[in-house]
Amino acid sequence: MSIMDHSQEHEASLEQTQRYCVQRPICNEELLQGLLHRRERTPQTLRQKIAHSCRCSSKKAKSHLYSCIPILKWLPRYPVKEYLLGDIISGISTGVMQLPQGLAYALLAAVPPVFGLYSSFYPVFLYTFFGTSKHISIGTFAVISMMVGGVAVREVPDEMIPVGSNSTNVTDSPDFDARDTKRVQVAVTLAFLSGIIQLCLGLLRFGFVAIYLTEPLVRGFTTAAAVHVFTSQLKYLLGIKTNRYSGPLSVVYSIAAVLSKITTTNIAALIVGLTCIVLLLIGKEINLRFKKKLPVPIPMEIIVVIIGTGVSAGMNLSESYRVDVVGNIPQGLRAPAVPDIQLIPAIFVDAIAIAIVGFSMAVSMAKIFALKHGYTIDGNQELIALGICNFVGSFFQSFSITCSMSRSLVQESTGGKTQIAGALSSIMVLLVIVAIGYLFEPLPQTVLAAIVMVNLKGMFKQFGDIAHFWRTSKIELAIWVVAFVASLFLGLDYGLLTAVAFAMITVIYRTQSPQYRILGQIRGTDIYCDVEEYEEVREYPGIKIFQANASLYFANSESYTSALKKKTGVDPCAILAARRKAQKRHAREMKKANALRKKAVLKLVNSSSNDVEASVKHEIANEELPVNGSFAEASVEDMSPDEQEHFVEPKPNIHSLILDFTPVNFVDSVGAKTLKSIIKEYKEVGVRVCIASCSAPVTSELTRLNFFDTTVTREWLFHSIHDAVLACQEKAGSGSQADAEL
Repeated sequence: MSIMDHSQEHEASLEQTQRYCVQRPICNEELLQGLLHRRERTPQTLRQKIAHSCRCSSKKAKSHLYSCIPILKWLPRYPVKEYLLGDIISGISTGVMQLPQGLAYALLAAVPPVFGLYSSFYPVFLYTFFGTSKHISIGTFAVISMMVGGVAVREVPDEMIPVGSNSTNVTDSPDFDARDTKRVQVAVTLAFLSGIIQLCLGLLRFGFVAIYLTEPLVRGFTTAAAVHVFTSQLKYLLGIKTNRYSGPLSVVYSIAAVLSKITTTNIAALIVGLTCIVLLLIGKEINLRFKKKLPVPIPMEIIVVIIGTGVSAGMNLSESYRVDVVGNIPQGLRAPAVPDIQLIPAIFVDAIAIAIVGFSMAVSMAKIFALKHGYTIDGNQELIALGICNFVGSFFQSFSITCSMSRSLVQESTGGKTQIAGALSSIMVLLVIVAIGYLFEPLPQTVLAAIVMVNLKGMFKQFGDIAHFWRTSKIELAIWVVAFVASLFLGLDYGLLTAVAFAMITVIYRTQSPQYRILGQIRGTDIYCDVEEYEEVREYPGIKIFQANASLYFANSESYTSALKKKTGVDPCAILAARRKAQKRHAREMKKANALRKKAVLKLVNSSSNDVEASVKHEIANEELPVNGSFAEASVEDMSPDEQEHFVEPKPNIHSLILDFTPVNFVDSVGAKTLKSIIKEYKEVGVRVCIASCSAPVTSELTRLNFFDTTVTREWLFHSIHDAVLACQEKAGSGSQADAEL
């Protein structure tokens, strides 16, 4: 198809589209302020604001009560016939996952397995009353458990006891019992402190803090956490005894420790662990492929736990093959106890990291399910709910919890409709704790390690993010890589802080180095686009429209000025310098001409007679002679127009410059000074500067910064780019007029 045919089709399609026609005066800020009348607002005093916030009516009290305890709102309206069966099936399916994961993730938290069961009961049950998400499964989670374990090992390292005890069961040794007791105190105090932090953030309406954990950061962080988790489980899979490390380079030390004792691998433990991994992978693949045909997913984790427990008890793996087992699981619930407050100063920073990461995980999953099922969640109430779960749970020896992605997907896919499903899953865990927990004492630890490793499969798939972000955004790829590398080698706590700091730096980088463009008009419209991007866009003669897709503040004000001069091709400083240089050059030329004239006159005087000499002297007196031994320099005002055109740099090829402020969200004092300097510099070379599409908040900021005065008025602040273009053409008396009617 030829270019002409394409152009005709384009014009025909434009004619068929809907059109609008508006006729109005050219609007600048002064005109709009004259036409509009601001609403009168009576500012409230601080006393009035406090009195209004403290005023309470029955309706307001009821609203606050429903907001703080959401179950009071949805439980009376619970449709039993429609929802109960789905919630029961979902609760049972989630509960059979909650049990083995609670036991397994307790190993990650460096506490005895029974405390994983406590953490799978108390917080889950409490979330039913205070949570706003209907589908997420609260409880133990690999990343949070790993962070808790890192702190527990740091505060109570393995060096406190001899490694390589003859006992096959770590809980049989008094030294191990003392170590585990201290680690439980650390984990419980960490849950207590992180719960208080989450509660405070929720009450202060700080739910927005999760936005600073951007998706690439969270995915890179969780991928590194998966590597930490996988590495920590190798010793359980291989059945060898090594110290557990925390802090920077803990992954390297853990791998080195495992490799150094690889020759002591317990073959029986390895065979059991690998068999469980194969069975779990097969089960997950069947659940994935036959997802639509299966009424509920096959609970391979609980099946593997039952089989592993039976095989271990029947073959007496603990005594015959020295395979480490779970050991003592006390029946019943423990009496509440106050956490060790003295540990708070040592773990405060870790508690902040765990609180924010836990909330971020929970609220991100909650938003996904809320969007899918058409309801809303309250981020601040989610913070309060998690805070209550951690705070209250800490008195009953549970460690920090959050939302589990795998269990949440199962709870939603098996028909869960409300928080009742989570409550039923917690009741299943309670039955195990009070009745049949002792049956799982022969369970090999290698089985729990296999469960943990297989559940990391989804996190390891996040390595595919590298290719995705490489295609979509190099900056987000950098955030992912920094989060992964920092969390892998510096530890999860310092790695998270490093990743957040780097993400902030990328925000500054984006605003400090924005994209700059020159805009032009699409013929016959008031639409202005990038002239380098589209062929149909044209510029108006003598007018440049400049746009930067960022706010104007101290970090990018210098680059804004440089880009403006480069894009427009007009540098006022260079033009003024060239003019001064040309004036000096002209003065030198005039001085040289005067000197030559003087020599010619003197030569004529020497060769003439006395009469001629007298007349010549009379003529010389009328010429430009030296004053005090030097010639007066010629000024630019004395030059003729032809001389100015020859000696002085020509004027810029534009008469107006329009700054498009559509993308500008704020301007600080440095930005306002920069803007004022731009207007002044371009005015000196005869270029008028206008500002278009400046929002009301930015205009108010400029007013507060004393930007407007006698030299810079609101007259050159326009409602739109097209208003500014028409005003510039009118002032310049341009022959080619744009359409005023659109």
